Amino acid sequence: MQPPALRIPFRHLLAIVLAQVLALTVQAWLSRVLLAHGHEELQAHYVAYLAVPPILVVLLAPVLFEHRTFLLELFSPRRLTIRLALAAIALGIAARIAWWAQLVARVSLGLAASDNSEAVLGPTFSWNCPPLPSLMLGLFVMAMLIPLMEETLHRGLLQSALAPGGLLPAVLVSALIFTVFHPPSSYGFVFFMGLALGVQFWVTGSLWTTMITHVTYNGLIQFDWRCLQGRWNPPSESLPLLLPAVGALLTLVVACVLAVALLRYQQAGARPAPARAPVTERSRHAR
Repeated sequence: MQPPALRIPFRHLLAIVLAQVLALTVQAWLSRVLLAHGHEELQAHYVAYLAVPPILVVLLAPVLFEHRTFLLELFSPRRLTIRLALAAIALGIAARIAWWAQLVARVSLGLAASDNSEAVLGPTFSWNCPPLPSLMLGLFVMAMLIPLMEETLHRGLLQSALAPGGLLPAVLVSALIFTVFHPPSSYGFVFFMGLALGVQFWVTGSLWTTMITHVTYNGLIQFDWRCLQGRWNPPSESLPLLLPAVGALLTLVVACVLAVALLRYQQAGARPAPARAPVTERSRHAR
């Protein structure tokens, strides 16, 4: 089931991009204010993000209202099946495995290093979650608010509006716009995620599937990044470490192949769009 067609004025596309720029600028300012008042960095970042959804809703209210029927259709329950939901969860897990694989490969080849001097010893891992309120705040922001905002705007509106110009350009451009709203250090993998989510949205025609994948991926970040404390920074004289690099690259390939297979599986499992009776002169006048 492909997404329904959307015709959207260029000014609305520009408004979507500029509203995000303004909202994230306010978030960055609030985050600095909270840091100056002694808040921990991540805590300040998450608390400041709570201002982003209301700002976007206020600034984009005319756009969201005008296209409300279209967005409600993308979130229609009939566009989601158990098969699609499970495949979307698996895709999020595969993406997170791919992220870890590329990180291990880069460290093994000397392409990435930690600025933590204690990380030279390793690899060592320990499980140490932050306090529950901090972890729950992170999950709420990262695994709920951010996926909802980004999928609605980037896949639901931007990609759909660009689709009449061709599927490939729509996916590429929406993924590129999605990428620039993330930290530069993560551009490479975020662009890959933008492509995967864009293709997923196109083959399923549902924002539920991309939301579930995005929620799964971001939720895993909260646990394997904030709870799983890993330290590994091999001395430069020991690099490259070929065995870990080869293992990580093979894992990356397997994760990517699995992601492609899951996208094809979701395409096969998507429900066909309901048939619509053609609009005739009689039916038009009957309305």
